[in-house]
Amino acid sequence: MTRFSFAALTTLALLAGCASLSPEARVHEKLLAAGVKPHLADCLAPKLAHKLSISELEQLGKAAKLAKATDGGDGDRPRHLGIRELADRLQAVNDPHIVDVVTRAGLSCAIGG
Repeated sequence: MTRFSFAALTTLALLAGCASLSPEARVHEKLLAAGVKPHLADCLAPKLAHKLSISELEQLGKAAKLAKATDGGDGDRPRHLGIRELADRLQAVNDPHIVDVVTRAGLSCAIGG
């Protein structure tokens, strides 16, 4: 009975891990919520998730929320952002590494898709 319980718990833990979102998927969701165009979010998410740490991603998310709060929108659905406006929002981030990674990823996505 103990082996069965252990196996059942292990299986449940593995299934729970599979059900959670990957870092790329979470970054993609946050980019869309911040108003980044879907095709740009598709390109940026894997690059940002790979090159930025969790704390850097959180810092970037806070900057996006701050910028969204000051947009003066009605809060329903954010308007879509392009590369230039995304770069402007980066001014709120006081971390050169984040600015560098996002700028390079943005340029790569804009040029190569």
